[in-house]
Amino acid sequence: MHAEPPADWRQANRALWDERVPIHVTSDYYDLESFRAGKDALRAFEVAEVGDVMGKSLLHLQCHIGVDTLSWVRHGAARVVGLDFSEPAVETARDLAREMGLGQDRAAFVTADVHEAAQAVPDASYDIVYTGVGALNWLPDTRRWAEVAASLVAPGGFLYLAEFHPITDCLDDTNGREIVHDYFSRDAWVDETPGTYADSDAPTVHNRSVEWQHPIGDVVSELAAAGLRIEFLHEHDASLFPRFSALERQADGFYRFPADRPRIPLMYSIRASRPAAGS
Repeated sequence: MHAEPPADWRQANRALWDERVPIHVTSDYYDLESFRAGKDALRAFEVAEVGDVMGKSLLHLQCHIGVDTLSWVRHGAARVVGLDFSEPAVETARDLAREMGLGQDRAAFVTADVHEAAQAVPDASYDIVYTGVGALNWLPDTRRWAEVAASLVAPGGFLYLAEFHPITDCLDDTNGREIVHDYFSRDAWVDETPGTYADSDAPTVHNRSVEWQHPIGDVVSELAAAGLRIEFLHEHDASLFPRFSALERQADGFYRFPADRPRIPLMYSIRASRPAAGS
């Protein structure tokens, strides 16, 4: 059993993300100028693992400012819908879609808690339900998430999740050499660190965050219990940012431990499908 989450966890996390939207919009990390010029915001392994999206509908849960969502349009998705609980993030995504000349029929964004997605999004189901990295840690219960996400996968469609590996939450925050936290902890992780992953030096006021770690076994089991068939679980030795000081940026833009250190998984990805009707 885990302790009850702090009563203000939603409000605290929403205030934190609302404040960080304008920081992210102007940050080098998101580099919106390059995105507007056509740069793909998706990671190469995601594009390869999701496969051909031409003509398909895609729902992006916890989409933040929508750059990943809109990148799927550039890869050929017929219609994308992004959902996030931060109104400033959703407004930014809508602005980007308008700048790309995309109407509501091609790219729609809605403001809602991910647990209310089934009631909030415009369509009953989607060919692809996509969740990008850094999403599950903001949710206290992946069982509820899995049930909602699975309910939105159309027959013959699939859910795709790319996420930071929970083993990284167990390592010391400096060079990532020692296990110092409990992998199986279910308690909320409350932090007050200012700044943001996109700009650690940015001055911020709303710094209280409430997060959770979720063992991979739980995520896989809950997706299966929600009626999806696990096609693959892949683990990756790279991260998107230098979470530990020992990580080195490499030619492909990912961060990895140096070659003289044993490798551990830093990210993982899952694809889970719903059988086609009548199969």
